Amino acid sequence: MQGILPLYKPKGMTSHDCVAKLRGILKTKKVGHTGTLDPDVTGVLPICIGRATKIAEYMSDYPKTYIGEVTLGFSTTTEDFSGEIVEKKRVDRTIMREEILRVLASFQGEIEQTPPMYSAVKVQGKRLYEYAREGKTVERPTRNVTIYELSLLENDHEWTGETISFSFRVHCSKGTYVRTLAVDIGKKLGFPSHMSKLQRVQSGPFTLEQCVTFSEVEEQKKAGTLELLPIEEALKHFHKVIVNKQVEPKVLNGSVLPRFHDVVANRFTIFNEEGECLAIYHNHPTKAGLIKPEKIIKIN
Repeated sequence: MQGILPLYKPKGMTSHDCVAKLRGILKTKKVGHTGTLDPDVTGVLPICIGRATKIAEYMSDYPKTYIGEVTLGFSTTTEDFSGEIVEKKRVDRTIMREEILRVLASFQGEIEQTPPMYSAVKVQGKRLYEYAREGKTVERPTRNVTIYELSLLENDHEWTGETISFSFRVHCSKGTYVRTLAVDIGKKLGFPSHMSKLQRVQSGPFTLEQCVTFSEVEEQKKAGTLELLPIEEALKHFHKVIVNKQVEPKVLNGSVLPRFHDVVANRFTIFNEEGECLAIYHNHPTKAGLIKPEKIIKIN
């Protein structure tokens, strides 16, 4: 059994929990996820099974799309609704649609983010959430991420109340903390805030509509109808080179090859004539005009 399983991650489970459960259902140890989702986040979690685990690291680079909700009026330790309240400020004015749209527009493009203390980012060999659980605060490195699209999903023209909430859709680069984005949106509107809901609706080429639940996986496995998506589906974002029968054995043996003249990308996939991905190659770091394997995908 090998391929990609687009799993619908339920609320309350870590990505590691999902992998452990699937290992039990599918009776195989070769199962891996492609990027952590917080326990309270639901949605698309592509799972690699069998030989597909070889490409999990490349799938974590996908841009992602989320539907989330910002709540103004209080902030939390974790930047989402599961944390303890750290600051409260009643929303004492009407928030207009035009103001929210202006704020959302200001975040589009490349922005700088500081990861939350409750995150898996490592500082001096230790994850930030480990410091947070010890009650410690450390200096966190900022990072540049890209917000490709950020839109309001509400039709209201104004919001009033001691706390207010509105939904948004964001398409963003790898490494974006949507929790932090929700907090920063609140700051620009003048109020402490947090991310009150979040669902990942797309990860690279994999969408919510393709996802299967744990119960569906169990039923299909029992009925013998479980179908995994091919590894090739997960590598669509790479430039693709097709080689003939003479070159194929050289690729499978990990040979250094002359660079293909029509390839400008530094990293690319090599396929055989049958449409199977053989390997991921990249430019040779020291020898101009040559390419070398980064990872052999197909077993010779």
